[in-house]
Amino acid sequence: MIRIIVDSSADYLKEDIDKKQMILASLNINLDGKMYLDGVDISRDQLYEWLMESKGFPKTSQPSPEVFLKQFKEAKETGDDVICILLSSALSGTCQSAHLAKSMADYDNIYIVDSLSATHLIRFLGNKACQMRDAGASAKEISETLEELKTRTKVIAAVDTLEYLCRGGRVSKAAAAIGNLANLKPIITVNPEGEVAVIAKCVGKNKSISYILNAMQEYEIDENYPIYSIYSYGVENCFSLEAKVENAGYLLHSRKQIGATIGCHVGPGAFGVLFVHK
Repeated sequence: MIRIIVDSSADYLKEDIDKKQMILASLNINLDGKMYLDGVDISRDQLYEWLMESKGFPKTSQPSPEVFLKQFKEAKETGDDVICILLSSALSGTCQSAHLAKSMADYDNIYIVDSLSATHLIRFLGNKACQMRDAGASAKEISETLEELKTRTKVIAAVDTLEYLCRGGRVSKAAAAIGNLANLKPIITVNPEGEVAVIAKCVGKNKSISYILNAMQEYEIDENYPIYSIYSYGVENCFSLEAKVENAGYLLHSRKQIGATIGCHVGPGAFGVLFVHK
């Protein structure tokens, strides 16, 4: 048997986790001193509503090594293999927790995949892992496939306001104030090093949508994988993007909401696309 573990940054819904027979390792979210388990006892909309009502900023922390160790020890006792598909090591210490737990478990049949990505980009890896597991592939084969696949996942998204990047320390207060006055919409991606990077700044929503579409057209998209549109809170911006993307001849599979790990930095109104390229 192969156990597939994903952390909550992958933004799967609980019913998806149950359906695919995966195991969820939740990150912790601290809001005004109260601790929540991401994906368990706080919804995405609740997080965004808190962001809009509060002047504070959520504090997130990785699962402890003990969270992974429990699963690793159980797998060792039953002879199961384990595949962990986790949030980028450039954004969190989650991979470090898993590696520490592996050394404590002293069990070789554990494969830890540093996704070098976040949010629904990890879904591409998790879904592929489940598909291969169900088809009878070995844990080693799955791990090797995911290591290659992760280099071809792509997100291009627009942030509606610089306020939340400022709160999280990603941009200065002065830059945020000037940017908001000028109606600048940063375009972000996750770079090959697994970091969230600003790749452009557009004036207004329409130019942001045009930039995303043009950037998307620079890639030869792998049609073996779905194209997702993504949003944080409020779907109006996403609707506008979807219309342009579909008019350009792309088939969108579904719309996915960005969860807490990235959502607290981009804030409400963010929108974009996810895909796998050749």
